[in-house]
Amino acid sequence: MANVIITGTSRGIGFELARLFATNGHKVLALSRNTAPIDKLNHKNITAFSFDLSSVKDIQILQDFLATKWSAVDILINNAGKLLNKPFLETTSKEFESVYKVNVYGVADITRIVIPKMPKNGHVVTISSMGGVQGSMKFPGLSAYSSSKGAVITLTELWAEEFKETGPSFNALALGAVQTEMLEKAFPGYKAPTTAVQMATYIKEFALSGNKLYNGKLLQVSNSTP
Repeated sequence: MANVIITGTSRGIGFELARLFATNGHKVLALSRNTAPIDKLNHKNITAFSFDLSSVKDIQILQDFLATKWSAVDILINNAGKLLNKPFLETTSKEFESVYKVNVYGVADITRIVIPKMPKNGHVVTISSMGGVQGSMKFPGLSAYSSSKGAVITLTELWAEEFKETGPSFNALALGAVQTEMLEKAFPGYKAPTTAVQMATYIKEFALSGNKLYNGKLLQVSNSTP
């Protein structure tokens, strides 16, 4: 059974991922600012504490936890994300930076401290977006969000090259529309063809076995636009 860290577990895909992994017997560290939904599961295989990816203090708390509680991490799923849907000319530099602090800097920070705990066959899966894929359809108001999701795709490629001899493996999944609260915020009224449970089920299986076939790759997981 794997030791799995998942960020952004308070709702949507992250919540379902934590539940699915734990139900299948894996040990899960569920990280999100709001732990109440995960705490209500009261699952013996889930450990959760409040965690903000953009907080230096919280990154240190995680590092201390790993030093004392977990000797190894098999899977890291960088799922947490911050969305800003606002016209570019109305977006302040502070707002732009706040998105990057979570979606890029935070992903880099947590990955940096987890890698030394991972075996060669470990797997880091970073959740990106079709909006971050070059050449895909783009939508106004998502300059900060979509560009940050493009950044983590490139980071994935760079990490795979840097750690190709020692592991772990790194892959990014660019998701299309999934029926979540974040989708409703980005595209009010739009109904996605894929549920959070369906997507979480796919991501779980990919996290467990996708590194046998892929490393440093971007996989587009979408059957719709957006």
